[in-house]
Amino acid sequence: MRRPADRGVSRRGFLMGGAAAGVGAVGGMSLSLLTDPHASGPAPADAPPPTPPTAATPEGRRRVAFHGRHQPGITTPPQAAITYVALDLDETTDRAALRQLLQLLSDDAERLMRGEPALADLEPELAAPEASLTVTFGFGPELVRRVAGDSAVPGWLRPLPRFAIDRLEPGWSGGDLLLQVGSDDSLTLAHAVRVLLRDSRAFARPRWTQHGFRRPPTTGMIGTRNHFGQVDGTSNPVPGTADFDAAVWTHDGPGWLADGTSLVLRRIRMDMDGWDKTDRHSREQSVGRSLATGAPLTGATEIDDPDLDAVGPTGFPVIHDLAHVRSARVNAAERRIFRRAYNYAEGPDSSSPGQLFASYQADVDRQFVPIQERLSAADLLNQWTTPVGSGVYALPGGCRPGSYVGEPLFATGV
Repeated sequence: MRRPADRGVSRRGFLMGGAAAGVGAVGGMSLSLLTDPHASGPAPADAPPPTPPTAATPEGRRRVAFHGRHQPGITTPPQAAITYVALDLDETTDRAALRQLLQLLSDDAERLMRGEPALADLEPELAAPEASLTVTFGFGPELVRRVAGDSAVPGWLRPLPRFAIDRLEPGWSGGDLLLQVGSDDSLTLAHAVRVLLRDSRAFARPRWTQHGFRRPPTTGMIGTRNHFGQVDGTSNPVPGTADFDAAVWTHDGPGWLADGTSLVLRRIRMDMDGWDKTDRHSREQSVGRSLATGAPLTGATEIDDPDLDAVGPTGFPVIHDLAHVRSARVNAAERRIFRRAYNYAEGPDSSSPGQLFASYQADVDRQFVPIQERLSAADLLNQWTTPVGSGVYALPGGCRPGSYVGEPLFATGV
């Protein structure tokens, strides 16, 4: 296998000779004065620094800090475009090689998120503007095993149970290492993905790549809209609150996942031809919300709580017994999920677009699976939606300047 030594002396010397820590520390200086408004209580003395909020550059561009208590790209306001890339590790990529891979990619991400070219970047001009660029790393079970053995793998880090509505395709599922890359500038995004893939080439091969887009939030509209015209993202836990911390950040998992979370990514194909044949009343009944405003059928605004007990003049429930809003509802804060949806429209058949549905939660089995079981059994939207891709990943906590994402994993089981 070709090792990173083939990349050139400067990159090898940077990472293996200790310069990474020095440059990483310098890179963090411009953001060191920012603080995390979402931190819950004092951090331990050896914890990574708080995750800074997104900062505006003098040119009006947006910059997100790479270093922090949590990885970027989770509480970061959703960018206009995203790319998910799943990689399968080469058979010869062992523990030592994985450490080097994560060092390489963490260094790339830090530089690119500052609007600066990665080392040995062949197109350095494309690194700016940073445009809210974030890079987030997710680990599949095989990566964790190769570093720290079976005992380090959380119980939920495995494929989801097979749901009755699933028609999963291997080409959209699984993967040993997930790269979640988001930006408000499509060229910035494409360049960052290319750099990360180039520097992964000696260790892994792409399994699949999925591109998504969304409409940024506007005044009075909390969510974005999907291809059905429905508002997505309503009633999400709010970053920085106790409810969010309870639902999203890992509390009782393995130590290496401290300040981390889990990600379930589902690719959902949408039957637009069938949707086109459905009248507006039936469309709204299927989800239990107004298409125009996103408000529940029992409310006036998007943020109103649905009244699931309300009945109409004929004595039937205002919100259908099988409406999506009813089946998906979770009352206990610690059982909720933090979801982020992107649209996709790929391939020659424009009548079959869909949604990339990302769900972040502390425990997949305790939070995501019960919701999905209810939706699979009773959800009117199932008439027009089909899950065709699925993956589960562990997202480690953030890292300090001079460190790299996933470093605590290498102190486990050794």
